[in-house]
Amino acid sequence: MATAVASAGAKSVKRDIPFSWVGLDKKGNRVTGKSLAPDEPALRAELRRQGIAVSRVKKQSNAFKAGGKVKPEDIAVFSRQLATMLASGIPLVQSFEIVGQGNEKPAMQKLVLDIKQDVEGGTSLHEALAKHPLHFDDLFVNLVEAGEHAGALETLLDKIATYKEKTEALKKKVKKALFYPAAVMVVAVIVTVILLLFVIPQFEELFKGFGADLPAFTQFVINMSRWLQNNWYIFFGIIAGAVWTFVYFKKRSRPMREFLDRITLKAPIIGPIMYKGAIARFARTLSTMFAAGVPLVEALESVAGATGNIVFEDAVLKMRDEVATGQRLQRAMENTGIFPNMVIQMIAVGEEAGALDTMSGKVATFYEAEVDNAVDAMSSLLEPLIMAVLGVLVGGMVIAMYLPIFKLGAVV
Repeated sequence: MATAVASAGAKSVKRDIPFSWVGLDKKGNRVTGKSLAPDEPALRAELRRQGIAVSRVKKQSNAFKAGGKVKPEDIAVFSRQLATMLASGIPLVQSFEIVGQGNEKPAMQKLVLDIKQDVEGGTSLHEALAKHPLHFDDLFVNLVEAGEHAGALETLLDKIATYKEKTEALKKKVKKALFYPAAVMVVAVIVTVILLLFVIPQFEELFKGFGADLPAFTQFVINMSRWLQNNWYIFFGIIAGAVWTFVYFKKRSRPMREFLDRITLKAPIIGPIMYKGAIARFARTLSTMFAAGVPLVEALESVAGATGNIVFEDAVLKMRDEVATGQRLQRAMENTGIFPNMVIQMIAVGEEAGALDTMSGKVATFYEAEVDNAVDAMSSLLEPLIMAVLGVLVGGMVIAMYLPIFKLGAVV
């Protein structure tokens, strides 16, 4: 099953109604697709120009038009597709038409076609992209602007695509590292709450007929179960309030984010992964910006925001200020006190040889591999830890419930 796309020679029209369609191509193969067009006749005419005999056209709901969410992975694919189109000699506006109409995600399709309309109206590409800051950050826009000025837009888009693909892959690895321990805690809490609410009360009814004092550990677990049954709304309210407060202040309070970033870097197991990930993003962004011909001082400003950690962001901004006054990048990195000696020495070699982009790219590749290995090692380490945590919780409650039975058996 294939998806047809608009032809390069298609007329530029405003496409504001989503349709899905089914038809046969020139070889008689069944093809389907989703397209935006002003009306059904215009869509059928467009598909006929592509050699597709349409058998069924269906107007989609508004949910289709606004459906889906543009993700960073979509932007990376868009960059790669656009770079390939331009490298093949296809004009920019037609490249947007092809990429937009060929995208399965309606939200991404609308974004691409909106940018195409701005470019058709005479707006430069980097200005059109800057109108969508949620999807195209300053780094992306600056690189595209550099490509437009240098007349090498397809080359810069290819570098952007490579950069986005590598950084998104790194983000997934770091998220995996954070998700694993969080999942352990969530599962542990859920299992404990279920036992306290539904299992322990059954044992409590059984123990009422014993006519003897219960062991202290058993009584403690039963008291905890009673409290949770009577005050479950307080318990869940506290958890919900704590989560909401954490998320709220994490988004809006820079001191809070800085505190969390510092704690995260020093945390066992997770800390080294976050540290190496920040260095990898620093080096990858620096390599991409410098290779694009962006001046070092300007590049460092974009690099600071791309590190993903406020501690590194502040350090890179300090480096930028020192480099702006004539300091060498190597010396500025040493003054921050957070970069490993190996990274500093490789950057120094790159400065001396005039190959800063190449050396920082090698640093990024090395630390990306380090993050990958660290995440795999952590996964292997946490598997028995999960079993241990759940075993202690569940096993502890089981022991607490069976202690009175053991005690009764000893008396008999």
